[in-house]
Formats: sequence, structure tokens, C-alpha cells
Amino acid sequence: MAKKKLKYTVLLIAGLFIIFLLLDVIFPFKVKEDYSQIVVADDGSILLAFLNREDKWRMKIDIEEINPLLKKTIIYKEDKYFMYHFGINPIAVLKALFVNIIQRERVSGASTITMQVARLLEPKERTYLNKTKEMFRALQLELRYSKSKILQLYLNLVSYGGNIEGVKSASLLYFQQMPQALSLAQVVTLAIIPNRPTSLKLGRNNSFIIQERNKWLEYFKKASLFTEDEIEDALEEPLAMERHEAPKLAPHFSLQLKKLYPGINTIETFLDPEIQEMIENLTYNYIRPLKVMNITNAAVIVVNNRTNAIEAYLGSADFYDDKSHGQVDGAIAVRSPGSTLKPYLYALAIDKGVVTPHFILSDIPVNYGGYRPDNYDAKFRGLITMEDALALSLNVPAVNLLNDIDVNYFIEKLGSADFGSIKNNSANLGLSVILGGCGVKLTELTDLFRAFANQGIFSKMKWTKEDCVTGYDTLFSSAASYMITEVLTKAERPDLPAKYGNSIHLPRIAWKTGTSYGRRDAWSIGYNMEYTIGVWVGNFPGIGVPEMNGASHAAPLLFKIFNNIDYDGKAEWFMQPDEMDYRLVCSESGLPPWDFCDNLVMDAYIPGISPSRKCQHMKAVFLSPDRKKSFCRSCLPEAGYRKELMQNLSPEIITFYEENNIPYTKIPPHNQKCSRVFVDNAPVITSLNEGIEYILMKNEEQQLMLSCSAENDVNLVYWYIDDKFFKSSPASQKIFFNPKAGEIKISCTDDKGRNTDIWIQVTIL
Repeated sequence: MAKKKLKYTVLLIAGLFIIFLLLDVIFPFKVKEDYSQIVVADDGSILLAFLNREDKWRMKIDIEEINPLLKKTIIYKEDKYFMYHFGINPIAVLKALFVNIIQRERVSGASTITMQVARLLEPKERTYLNKTKEMFRALQLELRYSKSKILQLYLNLVSYGGNIEGVKSASLLYFQQMPQALSLAQVVTLAIIPNRPTSLKLGRNNSFIIQERNKWLEYFKKASLFTEDEIEDALEEPLAMERHEAPKLAPHFSLQLKKLYPGINTIETFLDPEIQEMIENLTYNYIRPLKVMNITNAAVIVVNNRTNAIEAYLGSADFYDDKSHGQVDGAIAVRSPGSTLKPYLYALAIDKGVVTPHFILSDIPVNYGGYRPDNYDAKFRGLITMEDALALSLNVPAVNLLNDIDVNYFIEKLGSADFGSIKNNSANLGLSVILGGCGVKLTELTDLFRAFANQGIFSKMKWTKEDCVTGYDTLFSSAASYMITEVLTKAERPDLPAKYGNSIHLPRIAWKTGTSYGRRDAWSIGYNMEYTIGVWVGNFPGIGVPEMNGASHAAPLLFKIFNNIDYDGKAEWFMQPDEMDYRLVCSESGLPPWDFCDNLVMDAYIPGISPSRKCQHMKAVFLSPDRKKSFCRSCLPEAGYRKELMQNLSPEIITFYEENNIPYTKIPPHNQKCSRVFVDNAPVITSLNEGIEYILMKNEEQQLMLSCSAENDVNLVYWYIDDKFFKSSPASQKIFFNPKAGEIKISCTDDKGRNTDIWIQVTIL
């Protein structure tokens, strides 16, 4: 008989289990975890939290965040046998059923933690039928999840009134701390609220909550759940609390991460809350007095060079300043970079063997098909070293250099540095790109300058701890990086803010400023071994301010930030790379010297790559005894001449010297009786451009100017219009003519017979 009962019992259990499995297939239970997305700082604190899709604060607590006090308290209070039952406590169910029958009303529900999770996931009216469904769902939960996971679900879903759900949300919004830092008194407070959220309303009924909390603490004391000392401390702990706002630090940074990582509940970052708060305060206080000048905003990024991680990110001076468009994120806004791309150009030119720091460049008026770049101060300096051209941020030498190394090559290299807007618009960019004729983001510029801090190695900055560097790209050599850094470290520069002339206040950094066309954007990017910091100052609507520039309005904020977070660069600085060396060069050209080079300077260079040709700043010239004419080897007399070294200047420099009355040694006119035909170095027409249409007004009697650049020994040039002689003049003289409408041929011939022709179109309105 006993065996039959056992057999029937086993069959009954098996049958019930099979029925359960069938029902589980027919009515599957899918747990939809809709959590508030939170952005976490490097120290684990929450920077900013977002409401979930139901507009509730439901911040996910991970298993490792569950405080042992919290776990012990919740299980003992809600479900002592949670770790042992299968989702339903049969004894508690029978006991509750008996009590409810005796009392003739529902007094006890016998809900386990698992059953409460099922009810929280599928809220229903409390009836016996729904209780049965709740038990079924509890069994399904136990079948699929571990006890730790079920407890985690409970702590994430339990309601604390209003739109606050979960222990983590309540802990943060009421106690302003993370769950793992809660005291026993706080844990017990949170444990008792969900059962009576109306009468035990945090922040309103605190005195009543203390009474109820202490009752439970006494109960736990009798049960020896905690030590007497722990209970006594908890009983004495005051409860002065109210509902607080959710954290809102680094809002632009957090919003950007929300877009980048939409499916991640907890986004862990490297952001340093102390540095972030310091930068927010510094920038806010810095911009406030500038508003009287109509300069209303700024953006800042701080990146750790050793970890590639963003440690501070500020999209605007005040996120909540609607008048100044504070919610615009200036760190990712596309703006004109001004002169900030020049260091990259010079680094590429160094690696291509075009220049070295003491290489001489020309800073004179130029014309590239109608494009006539000018310097910031509207002055030209003639001949200047590369390092001075960069330190002074001169425009003309940069444009000339860009033309030499090829603008398409430079744009391609900018693309490899991940400048998105430049990559997308590369076909429309030209020589003006080096002066800001393109669009960049502060994030992109900061990444580019980090390459200088990392020996020419480029990698994208890391936004989160999940980010990994997928690859590195060498933008330029460590030698070029070191040379540019040495230039950008010099304090004797026009972009040094006036009050930082005292080295005591100047941080040990390399930096570059930039100002966009129309004074719409002011930039300053700086770096040392530890950090690269990018600063943008301006107005989001793109309104220009005549007084605004990178040196006066962006660099001071950059210096303030460095002085606050890393003033002395931790006493470390960049070391000279092995691939770089030093050599003596002629100061007149920056090239290895000839015997006639008297003034030598030490210059950095890359062996096997940097220019190796000898200096040619002087050349041998054959002169008549009275020095009134010169000879070439074709017309050199057998006797009666002298040989002298004279300046070997380009026609463009000669023209510049002539126009600005700068003294130089002029080579006498060439022997007129010479029968040699000259074909090289014809004069260059500089006032008019090949193929360009010139529109003139009929009633204003406008004229066109004729000017050219010619060799040092050219005395006269001859101008022809449509193959008809117009006028002769000294090579450096400007002359004018009245054009006719239509296509016109302009010819310029020097006194050696060398000729240049161009065609222009004239329209007279």
C-alpha cells in the first residue's frame, strides 16, 4: 500500500511538472528590464542619470553593489527561507490560507521575494486567481534565474513611491550615496518603505519612519541578526533626509554617451569628478566677465595622454543658460579652426624633408590664382625661419609650404587623423584649409595635438572603460613631434597672453592658438606629457567679435586649467628621440654651409631625410671693373673682369625688397652684347591671374595693374597687350592700362628676352 502511495505521489509530481513545463512553453515569462541609463565617473559616482522609457527613476543595482547588510536585512524581513524554497513557500501558503479563512478576509499573502518580483514585473489586482498566476510566474523565475539574480531584480523593481523604483534610485535620491555605502539604519529604512509607501513617505514623515525603523531594529536585535553594538549605533542615527535632484554633472558628456551607447544601462567612464567640477567653475567664472564683450560661451576637453581617456568634458560654460544657447555642445560642434592646423603642416613638411626649424621661408605677398593670403597683422617679414614662422603663426609661409608639399596630400593626412568634416568635403578644399577654410571639432583638434604628446602616434580618445584602442596610426615621426613641441613651448610669441609674461604664472606646456575668419572662434590647444587640453571660446550662433582672438581669449583659460590640474607637468618633459640629431647650418638659408657661409647656427634635423643640399644664398658673379655690367660665361671677356660673391635672391624677394625699400646687393645689368639666348627664369606676372574674369564698371574708368617678379640682374621689362608693345619699365615698377572688353593677352619680356604670356577675360558693365 505504501509503495502504491509513493508511486502515485511520484506520478502526481511528475504530471504536475510536465503540466508546468507545457504551461511554461504556452505562457512564457519574458523579463523586460527597463532601467534608467546612468553615466558613472571614474570613482564610481554617478555623473548623470536619465529617466527610463516609463519616466521612472529605476537605476540598475548590480549584484556586486548589493551591500551585505542590505541583503541580510531584506531576506530576513521579506522572506527568511528565500535561499531554500523554489519560489513558493508551501508552509507559508498553507499558514496564510488558514489565517485568511479564520479571519474571513485576506490578512496574509505569503508572498516570497520571487513572487513579489513576479508581481512587480506584471502588476495585477490582488485576487486569488492572480495570486495563483503569481505563483506560476515565480516558478518560472526560479527555473531560469539564480537566487542572486532574483534578489537583484527585487532590489531593482521595488517601489519607493512616486516615480522612484529600486534601492539604488532611492539610495541616491534620498541619501545621496551609492547602495554599498549605506549604513544599517539607512538599509532598514529602505527595507520598510516598500510595504507602506504612503504612510512612510521619505522626506515628509521622517519622525514616524524613525519609529518604524527602530521597531524593526529591536526585532532584529532579538533575532540576533546583527550585533548589539551595530543595533545601538543604528538606533542613535538621525534621519534628516529629503528627496534630492538626480546628479547632473557633465551633462553634455553624458548626453553624448547616451547617443553613442543607447543599449548600455551603466556607462562607466574615466571622467574625474573633481577635475570636471573645477573646469565647470573655472569656465563659468571666466566667461562671465567676457559677456560684456558679447563673448558668451566656451568648451573644454581634458584628455589623459597616458590612458587616452577623457577626464573632463565641458560643452558650454553653462548648460542651463538658454540665452547663450548653453545646451549646444561646443566640443562636437563643427567650427573653423583658424591657425590651429599649422603645427601638423610643419610636422609633415619636416618628415618630407622640406624644412627644418632653421630653414628659411619667404614671407612676402603671393598670389595663387586670385587667392592672396595675408598675415594676421597685415605685415610681411621677407625671409624668416620655419620655427619663427610657426611661433608667429604667419599665414603666408604656411600657405607657401602647403603648396609645396601638395594640398591634397595634407587633406588626405587630415583624413587619417579622423577629421570627419574634412574627409567628407575634401573635394571642395584648397590652400585656405591651413588658415581655417574647413570645419573641425574640438574633439578632433584635441586628438590631433595628443599625437604631438605621444611622439607622432595618433589614437582616438576613450570615452568609456569599455572603449578599446582599435589601432594606432603614425601621423608623423617622433623627431618632427619633438621639433614642433620645442617651437610651441617658446614663450617669446605674440599669442602669449600679456599677464602671463611672468614665467611664474606660465604652465610648462606646448600650445597653439587660432582665430577663425571674422573673429567667430578662438582656440587654444595645449599639452604636456600628462594631459592634452582643448579650449574653444566664442558664440554658438557664429557671431563674430572684433576684439576676440585665440591668444587673448582662449589661451588664458587654457593656462588657468593647466595651472590648476598639472602646473609643472609633474617635472617631466619630452626627451629628444634617437632618430633626430643636430648640425650646423647657414643662418641665411638653414641649409648645410658652403665656404662663403659666415654665420652658422645649430639646427635639429633627421639624418637621411632633412634637406642636404648646400647653401646657395650667395653666387659668383662676373663684373666689369667699374661694376656697371655683369657677364655670363658665354660673354665673359678674356681679361678685364672681376669675380664677386653676391646675394642670390629669388625674383619674388627682389620685388618685395624693391617695393619696401629694403637694401640689398643688386647685380648690375647683364652685358647687352651677349648673344646667349636665355630660356629659364622668365619674369612672373603677379598682378593678374591666368584665365580669370575681371569685371569693371564703365562709368568709373577703372584700370588694371601690371607688375611682375624678375631675376636680380634684370633691369628692364617690356609689356605687350595683345602682342602690341605697351610700355617698358623697371622690373619692380607697377604700371596701369585701360583694358577693352573681351579676351586680352598680356605679355612680359625681360631684357634678356625671356617672356611670359597670360590670357584674361574683361567684362565691362
